Amino acid sequence: MASPAVATRHPSPSFFGPDPRRRGHSPSNLGFRRSSLQLKVTAIFGWIRGDTRTRELNPSAESYTLTGSASEADTKPREVSVAVVSSIMDIPSADWDACAVDSVDPDNFNPFLTHAFLSSLEESGSAVKETGWLPLHVVARDENETVVGVVPLYLKSHSRGEFVFDQSWAEAYYSYGLEYYPKLQSCVPFTPVTGQRILVRDTPYRDQVFEALVKELKSLTTKLKVSSLHITFPSEGEFSKLKDSGFLQRIGMQYHWRNRDYRSFDEFLMDLKQPKRKNIRQERKKIPAQNLKMKRLRGDEIKSEHWDTFYKFYRNTTDNHWGRPYLTREFFHRLGEKMGDKVMLIVAEHDDKHVAGALNLIGGDTLFGRLWGCLPDAYFPNLHFEACYYQAIEAAIELNLSKVEAGAQGEHKIQRGYLPVTTYSCHYFLDPGFGAAIGNYLAHETAQVKHVIKVLHDSGPYKEDILNEFLLTQGDGV
Repeated sequence: MASPAVATRHPSPSFFGPDPRRRGHSPSNLGFRRSSLQLKVTAIFGWIRGDTRTRELNPSAESYTLTGSASEADTKPREVSVAVVSSIMDIPSADWDACAVDSVDPDNFNPFLTHAFLSSLEESGSAVKETGWLPLHVVARDENETVVGVVPLYLKSHSRGEFVFDQSWAEAYYSYGLEYYPKLQSCVPFTPVTGQRILVRDTPYRDQVFEALVKELKSLTTKLKVSSLHITFPSEGEFSKLKDSGFLQRIGMQYHWRNRDYRSFDEFLMDLKQPKRKNIRQERKKIPAQNLKMKRLRGDEIKSEHWDTFYKFYRNTTDNHWGRPYLTREFFHRLGEKMGDKVMLIVAEHDDKHVAGALNLIGGDTLFGRLWGCLPDAYFPNLHFEACYYQAIEAAIELNLSKVEAGAQGEHKIQRGYLPVTTYSCHYFLDPGFGAAIGNYLAHETAQVKHVIKVLHDSGPYKEDILNEFLLTQGDGV
């Protein structure tokens, strides 16, 4: 279960290589000057004190000619027009979802990529210009004005809420008198969930649309004169493709639980080593012993008062532990209204009072655990494990889902059945000097992350034959 602001951190580089200034390079040769970036930041966000003018960012649309085999010539449009919109509300939900939702394979349904989820973030004031997330979504239309591709994209004035940490890169830029922010970020805000980022409608020419959208993203980076473009938590397939387009590759780690066609929680426990199985049973016994009752609510079962209470839980977590509430109260209400039975709220009751809860979203084959919180005065040992991990496993078995993604952070998840898996991100820098230096660092970091994943996987709670089975089916993921 990801905390609102903290995740498993990549090691911070102490440096990116030899000091370029010692090789005779001036900071101006390594990127854009501070003064020009300051003017651009002001134009976009209006940060200079006393400047009340409103300026809009409206890059012109570009056309891309699609090329393919002769057999496709009669069925595909000759060109697509790619433009930028300042709100997801400028794109009809049916058009966005036609690109985001895989109509061929419903198991690939990812609720975080839907128009309903992303629009909830914007309409609630959570992911907007005022919070440092300026929407600049990219949309591709064919000659018939049909939307054939979209990309969730934001102009960012900070690195918060991303779960792929690049603050040391920003510090390296600043050390040369350069601006790292603003930057472009393609992601689901505040949500470390793997999924497609270049969303393309299922057509015979979808590969060409994908290429056009990638070209437009790189072109936009140049037009806006920002430092960089980051695509975080893309699919493994996108990760491979983007390398060929000049993106640096970075890997990370999360913890997921996998369903081996279990019929019950006890059947899952039988795959664990005896001491681990015993520990989980003891932890679960403490829940009823503390007069706690667990409930899993979905869709219409979640009332307005549930969201108000859960917001209190969320704010208790952010205010007392992580320090920054990204999501507004309105977001949770809109999420419940728009997402319906794709939302599962796990709540804990004590003396007929809700004292804690965990928010989950239901995908095609995955239960996504997102946020957890409790009342300020609630102290119940092992309740966090029950609400976030064990209830999620039970729900996944009940719903016949293949896995549970419990979000970023937390080696404590391993001994509760969640094993490390590889996550991905891709990074494009306008300045080749910084790009090369960061690329060298990432090569070393990748080796470290792979080693850590293997060590943690081998220390998992499963019996040896089950661990070997997981290793064979997953591979190294890179």
